[in-house]
Amino acid sequence: MRVAVLDDYQQVALSSADWSAVRSMAEIQVFTEHIVRTEALVRALEPFEVVVAMRERTYFDAERLERLPKLRLLVTTGMANAAIDLAAAASRGVLVCGTGGSAYATAELTWGLILAVARHIPAEDRRMRAAGGAGGAAVGAHGGWQHTIGTELHGKTLGIAGLGNQGKKVAEIGRAFGMKVLAWSQNLDAGAAKKAHAKAVGKKKLFSRSDVVTVHYKLGPRSVGLVGAAEFALMKPTAYLVNTSRGPIVDSTALLAALRSGSIAGAALDVYDTEPLPLSDPLRTAPNVVLSPHLGYVTDDAYRVFYGEAAEDIVAFARGAPVRVLT
Repeated sequence: MRVAVLDDYQQVALSSADWSAVRSMAEIQVFTEHIVRTEALVRALEPFEVVVAMRERTYFDAERLERLPKLRLLVTTGMANAAIDLAAAASRGVLVCGTGGSAYATAELTWGLILAVARHIPAEDRRMRAAGGAGGAAVGAHGGWQHTIGTELHGKTLGIAGLGNQGKKVAEIGRAFGMKVLAWSQNLDAGAAKKAHAKAVGKKKLFSRSDVVTVHYKLGPRSVGLVGAAEFALMKPTAYLVNTSRGPIVDSTALLAALRSGSIAGAALDVYDTEPLPLSDPLRTAPNVVLSPHLGYVTDDAYRVFYGEAAEDIVAFARGAPVRVLT
């Protein structure tokens, strides 16, 4: 049996867990670079019976699955993966299994991004480093010292679009900062919001009243473009948007227009329409934006669970008693 581990960007897949049981029954090959094109991916994976996919970095649609006749087990880290066509996998006889993960990593990163954009931390860090690197040459009277004025969060209003598991954790931290918490989703129950110590409001009120809007919505047909030009027009010019959910939920064209016009104070993003984010993408040079490369789930604790349970899935499959089955 041959096992492929995909998209191991940090080259830690095999050191994050005990793979000895898998090694005793299979050959493991790790791919550290993302394979974009279908032809190249099919060519690389054709010999493998088992593939381990890290979250949604590589998609497996009906066409790709059809062209991998040897594939018998597809393991995804996490228990849901929108990049895998489960129906197509089932029709091809490909078993799909998942893993556990971290319940807190994305919520924690959300607050890192909120603080980064509200206090201009990345911009000030860049100026201080540039000044130091210039060795005193033409860096201004203060040598890159104090160019921005930050925004305090205490007493401000946090708007959460999508009060699910992550949204509730973000709300809890928001209260610790002394923020008022509003929440909205298409089917939000006011009682559920109250239990999370958030006030349920309509979509327009969420965007018009919040000083920080953070998106924690599941990607689906109804949520694509959920935050667009109309929502940005409602936001305060002093407000920030944060997205650690999925890129297509926010209309990137409308976001760029809002950033360039200054109709919102800024944005912090961890997710994008295309990942990895192309070098030519205009978000890379947009004003007043903090960017991180989809780090929400990227922690040592999460990786230990992801890869440890992926190894368990492979061994259980080989023994004829699969676990955490998604198909």
